[in-house]
Amino acid sequence: MTPIRREPLAEQAAEALLDRIRAGEWALGQKLPGETTLAPQLGVGRSTIREAIRQLAGRGVLATRQGAGVFVTALDQPEDWERIVRRADIVAVIEARIAIEVEASALAAERRTLADLQTLRRALRARATHRTDLEQHVDADTAVHRAIVAASHNPILADLFDGFTPRSREAMIDLLRIGREFGSDADQLVHVRIVDAIGARDAESAAALTRGHLIEMKAELL
Repeated sequence: MTPIRREPLAEQAAEALLDRIRAGEWALGQKLPGETTLAPQLGVGRSTIREAIRQLAGRGVLATRQGAGVFVTALDQPEDWERIVRRADIVAVIEARIAIEVEASALAAERRTLADLQTLRRALRARATHRTDLEQHVDADTAVHRAIVAASHNPILADLFDGFTPRSREAMIDLLRIGREFGSDADQLVHVRIVDAIGARDAESAAALTRGHLIEMKAELL
């Protein structure tokens, strides 16, 4: 195996280890050899191996277990989440929103507080006042959906929704600019009914209304 000669050594060592993991030298869950074995294989010092392992642990590829060693936790470095979302087409984003928001609506109906409901009502009123300016309408619409997700009191769903928001906003603005209707009474009524279901603690209706709204949006794009 060719020793590593270029700087920075730790980054080069990390890439070399990652290449070996990708090649199947170590299986998922398998323990890596110790520093004293890896260091001479790569032609670097033990401190460089430690730093390389630390870097790969930060990328989610390796995990150090106290007293047990270093283990493979992924067979490749996960791709950057923001890059994935930026590259996704709007249909893929809406499909992901369906997966997130339908469950979030149901949870919101079960868990919403009075403060959550007040926030939702304010967001609805703001959405109703932004029916002519395209960008303001998209932002007001997003605020309603974000308030629903927040009312689910599930931080992971909220983080996932926030990850889609820049790409979804960009795509919706582009679509509306080419002539798609927005801000209709019927569209506003759908959002009112979703919030009413959440207020009534009707999880089944909240989920069904959310699913129907997003599936209709997807159908219009296809």
